[in-house]
Amino acid sequence: MARNPGVPRLLRRLNDRAALELLLTEGPLTRAELGELTGLSKVTAGQLLARLEERGLVEVAGERASGRGPSAALYGVVPSSAYVAGLEVLPDSVTVGVADITGKIVVEVTVNPSRSGDPVKIVHSAVRRACASAEVSLSQLRAFVIGTRGVVDPRTGDVRFSYDLPAWHVGVLDSLRRTLGASVTIENDVNLVALAEHRHGAAVGVDDFAVVWAGVGQGLGVMLGGRLHRGISGGAGEIGWLPVPGEPLPIDVGEPQSGSYQRLVGQDALAKLAAEHGLPPRPVAELVRAGHPGFLDAVAARLAVGVAAVAVVLDPGLIVLSGDVGRAGGQDLAARVEEAVAQVCPSRPSVVASAVPGNPVLRGALAAALEQAREQVFSDTV
Repeated sequence: MARNPGVPRLLRRLNDRAALELLLTEGPLTRAELGELTGLSKVTAGQLLARLEERGLVEVAGERASGRGPSAALYGVVPSSAYVAGLEVLPDSVTVGVADITGKIVVEVTVNPSRSGDPVKIVHSAVRRACASAEVSLSQLRAFVIGTRGVVDPRTGDVRFSYDLPAWHVGVLDSLRRTLGASVTIENDVNLVALAEHRHGAAVGVDDFAVVWAGVGQGLGVMLGGRLHRGISGGAGEIGWLPVPGEPLPIDVGEPQSGSYQRLVGQDALAKLAAEHGLPPRPVAELVRAGHPGFLDAVAARLAVGVAAVAVVLDPGLIVLSGDVGRAGGQDLAARVEEAVAQVCPSRPSVVASAVPGNPVLRGALAAALEQAREQVFSDTV
């Protein structure tokens, strides 16, 4: 019978990968605990740990006391074995987060990009500054994920267009990869928010849901079967263009405020709505956070138009409100939206407020970058 010399190597690789994933999700484990969780013998688990320790991926992280004998060594993933960077790019700021392979954020910095209009220089400078603050070399970063406003072509990874980031166009991704390395990805910001909600927020354990972004611009992030749905051209989620009865259809799609739904729930529209309720001229998010009941009901009724459209087309079961307005309104606004949707929609999705701590775009970018980096690091352990 012919023997396949690649099989033992493949099994070792699969076992190593499973062990590393367990050490990340379950925390430091003893050799016996790792063997029990993986189904490997103590001898095989010990050989596996020795192999990973030799490669600098695993280290002794402590001891677990035992009442019947000597303490057992606890093994954990070496945090410094790899790092990733996540970025949120806005017209007036670039925020960079650097996390180690365990997902711990080691630094977060925000820089002003106004001095340079070149996206590559802006990103490179911001990343170098973050690395310097974290005392991490640029070469230790295994993946970069950049969140931007606008439409990202899922076939090429390029930004097809962005209203308020005109310098981000086709060709920028290639330039970034030449500067920072091949592991650079650009992603729509609301898609990253959906990923953050799935990993850290209100949609943990839920594989079918949508994030409605209500704030500066309107957006939609859709997760189906645990995977982001981007559409053929990357335009899935551009909910600002949703036709709304009573609102004029756009004449020029090049104008960011011309979408019908954007005219209904955009910053200008909600500021006017607040004035109609006798509220003082303040940022819309502040007015929503103040919780004036009549104003919140009116905002909820408008948001419900978009949420109901998503519900009847996708029937996701769960809608997460995010963005400046959604997060400011919290669960109070979410409950009002859910009630308003129930009055106009045959299905009744649960509507909840975002539960991602910190910057949701940045958290989503780091989650995506960690997924890429772990695939690189953990798939080549033998």
